[in-house]
Amino acid sequence: MLTATAAAVGPGAVALPYDVQRVDVFSSFDTRDDRPDDGPGTNVLLMGTDGRDTITREEKQKFYAGGIACDCSDTLMLIHVSESQDHVSVVSLPRDSYADIPAHRDKHTGEPRAAHPAKINAAYAEGGPALAVRTVEEMTGVRIDRYLQIDFRRFMDSVDAVDGVDVCTPRQLNDPATKLDLSPGTHRLGGGPALQYVRSRKVDTAADLGRVQRQQQFLVGVLDRLSGSQIMADPFTADELARTVLGSTQVDQGFTVSELVSLTWSLSQLPASRTEFATVPIGGFNPPLEGVGSTLRWDQDRARDLFGKLNADLPLTPRNSTARPLDPPLIDVQYPVRGDTFTCS
Repeated sequence: MLTATAAAVGPGAVALPYDVQRVDVFSSFDTRDDRPDDGPGTNVLLMGTDGRDTITREEKQKFYAGGIACDCSDTLMLIHVSESQDHVSVVSLPRDSYADIPAHRDKHTGEPRAAHPAKINAAYAEGGPALAVRTVEEMTGVRIDRYLQIDFRRFMDSVDAVDGVDVCTPRQLNDPATKLDLSPGTHRLGGGPALQYVRSRKVDTAADLGRVQRQQQFLVGVLDRLSGSQIMADPFTADELARTVLGSTQVDQGFTVSELVSLTWSLSQLPASRTEFATVPIGGFNPPLEGVGSTLRWDQDRARDLFGKLNADLPLTPRNSTARPLDPPLIDVQYPVRGDTFTCS
């Protein structure tokens, strides 16, 4: 498990005073005996929300990030860091996945609500991060140790804090909604354009599954940026970056600053071949549900096998396997991909 005692940033690491207020979303689970077993390694639920109240009107207009937010989790990634910290597996959970939301109290009204079907991204909207974590645990059988919640403001500021992130595309990317316009090749994206990139879902017929792939590619770019710079080598710079990611001390988060610095340092030291990405196996679309709409159906047998490997602290792909390329994106996005395959020709 991750330690919170110091900023573990390599040689010369120092202990720093941290005053980030932490609200433990897992406190409500203390009396529950139906959580998945605690296995080896560390499981982090990364939640990208569509919260945009903290970006300015000018930013909304410039980066086409306006509209009405649903207060949902736009992005859900389950990140498993092995106990020996020699490999990382990232599994995307598409936001339109069918879910049985557990019984809970509505975070807005405080009224009890019975278990009911919905898209997986509704869990955060109805019950906040605690319900999102609980829903993911019940769907995957994987015990979540930490969570990290990123809204538009923290995303943009974090990208700008590392002077942008490189992304590559072998083909033209145009999205009529976000106004993303990228020519083939490699591009260094600042905070605003990066937000357009990870939000775009109308560049092809793959829709949200295509966006999931680009989000994974962007995460590879982030890790490359961290490993190829001196950001994590300077404890004070690393501390400042972690505080930017976590945002205001009034924002509930599942990490302290030191825990996030420690995790980021570990990830930045791994070679790309030890980082693998997958999307939960999809079996197709469910018939539309009243009040819910069309949802993605997981392939339960293959999903059980995938999450079983996470619980066993095993890589999703053999070390000598040939990775599946990510372009062009397909609806059958369910095969693990190593981080070293995210390259431009």
